Amino acid sequence: MIGTIVDMSIGQLSELMLQHMVLMNLVVPGLIYMLRPKVSPTVSRNWHLATATQLALLWGWHSPPALGAAMSNPIMMLTMNASLTAAAAWFWLAIYATRATGRWRAIFALLVTGKLFCLLGALLVFAPRSLFGVMVRGLDVVPMSESLADQQLAGLVMLVVCPLIYITAGLVLASRWFLTMEAESRSDG
Repeated sequence: MIGTIVDMSIGQLSELMLQHMVLMNLVVPGLIYMLRPKVSPTVSRNWHLATATQLALLWGWHSPPALGAAMSNPIMMLTMNASLTAAAAWFWLAIYATRATGRWRAIFALLVTGKLFCLLGALLVFAPRSLFGVMVRGLDVVPMSESLADQQLAGLVMLVVCPLIYITAGLVLASRWFLTMEAESRSDG
């Protein structure tokens, strides 16, 4: 099953997954970190809503009917990409805006999000058959059963990229949190 990934070129689904990973997990948090925007305290207080929205949109758009519709309709594809990017921006802004005293919330959000991204990736990799009925290649409609290897590669992309991003972000937050607590304990006494 997974051995077929090595013998294939990147397909439409794995290309889409790479785009999502780059946009949602590299470009958006990278821009937030570089721009260091002033963020309303409301954003960090609503970390749970940002996390739930991102996860709901991720899983909703990657359901077979929604993804099939997006892959065969440019307007739906644009809507999917825009909504996933907007949800990622809200999520990463909430993580960025978290105050030192609430860093556990950001770490929890990263943990939950990373795990559920990985679960979706694992489902794509280990599914015994294609989960998506058909996809569009150019002007041709291709049965997705021909693209099981592409689906597996798309899942593998998620399984590699997501832990790297979310674990790294969680480690950075945790180390800052512990350094802050250590500095506070030194100043107290």
